[in-house]
Amino acid sequence: MADVVFAIPGDLKSTTGGYAYDRRVIELLPDFGVRVSVLPLADTFPNPSASDLAETTRLLKAKPRDEVLMVDGLAFGAFTGDVLDALSGRVVALVHHPLFLETGLPHSRKVEIKASEEIALQHASHIVVTSRVTKRILVDTMGISQEKVTIAEPGTDPAQRATGTGAPLQILAVGAVLPRKGYHVLVEALAPLKHIDWRLTIAGALDRHPDAVATVQNAISSNGLEDRVTLAGKVVPATLDRYYESADLFVSASLFEGYGMVLAEAMARGLPMVIAAGGAAAETAGESSALHVEAGNVTALTTAIERALTDKKLRDRLADAAWEAGRTLPTWHETARRIAAVILGLRP
Repeated sequence: MADVVFAIPGDLKSTTGGYAYDRRVIELLPDFGVRVSVLPLADTFPNPSASDLAETTRLLKAKPRDEVLMVDGLAFGAFTGDVLDALSGRVVALVHHPLFLETGLPHSRKVEIKASEEIALQHASHIVVTSRVTKRILVDTMGISQEKVTIAEPGTDPAQRATGTGAPLQILAVGAVLPRKGYHVLVEALAPLKHIDWRLTIAGALDRHPDAVATVQNAISSNGLEDRVTLAGKVVPATLDRYYESADLFVSASLFEGYGMVLAEAMARGLPMVIAAGGAAAETAGESSALHVEAGNVTALTTAIERALTDKKLRDRLADAAWEAGRTLPTWHETARRIAAVILGLRP
């Protein structure tokens, strides 16, 4: 068995796609000869305080040198020189998506965090990314050698095919309410479609970004959609399964996705989709499974959703394609196998 210390900032039990990825990898790596110990880091990353960075440096210096260190990119990209100097032995960075592409950052912060990420990633022995798009970004815009990067797409669990509701038409969107998820864009896009009998459920944590939540709530109230849109908040898996089961259309207005795990989950259930093609979303859900629109384009999103809601044959065609594509999605065992191969290959 190889030993790896997996450094993860914040609460590993959080319901975001990145944390779900980390949990599944931790669960399955022992099946491939890798023993995992988790090293919790401060929940302030990627915006740590000086004291958080000092504590991170102390924790990393205490790690046994002969154990591989894997660090979640939410923290790794924000490591300063002092923290990087504390790294010993082999280091694997796990990048879900580049920090500098997070929506809502001031330009000066984007420049600052991009420079920080580039320096940190150059220190890594190897980098694992969750999509081909993220690898291209690292290679083309951050100067990382492509030989240094391994793609390990998220796995998708098998699921029952959704049956839908039909009256009213149930629209589902999944993911924490953050600026990057574009939920305010989705609400604005739905506002002109009051002549259609639909209901939207947004299932995702409401405690990650209060300003984003307020923006979505304002969009709902200003458009008079209080009886049409439900902010369900964080839900347990059984409730989320029910939402998927009863959905007639899955919509993602996300401005950027490093992969788009919820898109894969919708495909696994055979849901027709309308998606903003930001980041890796277009590759995760191909054009046969979803209507694609430009990220942030409210008018285009309105048009696509109206097409999907009013054309049952179109929804059926998209659903059939999504169901077929869902049968070919990677498994979590494949994800863990790829990461284990990186870790085992880095053994000193």
